[in-house]
Amino acid sequence: MDDTLTAETPATEAASHAEEHHTSTGISNEKLAMWVFLGSECLLFGGLISTYMFNKGRIGPNDIGPSDLFDIPFTSVSSFVLLMSSLTMVFAVSAVARGDIRGNRIWLATTAALGATFVAGQVYEFTAFYSEGLGFTTNLFGSAFYALTGFHGAHVTIGIIMLMSLFVMSMRGNLGPERAETVEIIGLYWHFVDVVWIVIFTIVYLFPQ
Repeated sequence: MDDTLTAETPATEAASHAEEHHTSTGISNEKLAMWVFLGSECLLFGGLISTYMFNKGRIGPNDIGPSDLFDIPFTSVSSFVLLMSSLTMVFAVSAVARGDIRGNRIWLATTAALGATFVAGQVYEFTAFYSEGLGFTTNLFGSAFYALTGFHGAHVTIGIIMLMSLFVMSMRGNLGPERAETVEIIGLYWHFVDVVWIVIFTIVYLFPQ
């Protein structure tokens, strides 16, 4: 009887450990927390987008507006780069799930590099706009534009830091198939950032007036 109890104890402990990390829906606490966080981010970006739409036409007769600044081809290429990073993120999640550690590292680094390219393009765009005379306080359009796109750029930068943290973990041997959900959770954040940019690009650049 003692042997039976000894044999059953690890299984019982494993079950208890699993219950501690999963909700009643079967989703882990970490993933549920990320979904809740992304839900709050939707409200935040919704407020910023609404503010931009309300203020984009509030420019003086001699002020700089969207039609004077936007370079649609350049921003389209930059947007394509960011969207492609969602695909490489999917490859990163798939690689770690099947135990392809080297492939996971490659796709994580590629995703981070694509994200960095997008941020670099945004910095160049901001610099060009500022040299044309549009500062954060030039008019309400400028304030709303920089707040919305800059806030999104900050989110992309945070995502890049997360990706590089995963890359370092992998290099240290701490990111195997058992940590696949961690990569998936970071992937959820990254996909969210990409989807938000599609909305921003459509509203801000494709329909400026």
